Amino acid sequence: MGSEMLNALFFPLLFSMSAGTYAYLKFSDRRPRALLILTLFQLLGASAYAQQPDQGLFAMLAVHAILVFFLLLHHLQTPALAAEQRRQR
Repeated sequence: MGSEMLNALFFPLLFSMSAGTYAYLKFSDRRPRALLILTLFQLLGASAYAQQPDQGLFAMLAVHAILVFFLLLHHLQTPALAAEQRRQR
């Protein structure tokens, strides 16, 4: 019964993970925007899960959240990017 949300969000979340990781790794100046978009996709999935809880959707959101967490953790541990952005301003 609840698998409709998983069917509707599987490919958008998969695309979010792949395109977000690509944008994060390829374009270091756009990392904050990529992380914001990944977080917004996570919130979209969380609201869908709140409407129709499903074990498959929860697993997909857990994988997405782990990816966002590690990318955010990596971004926070890279001080060179912050110093470079300050010099450009």
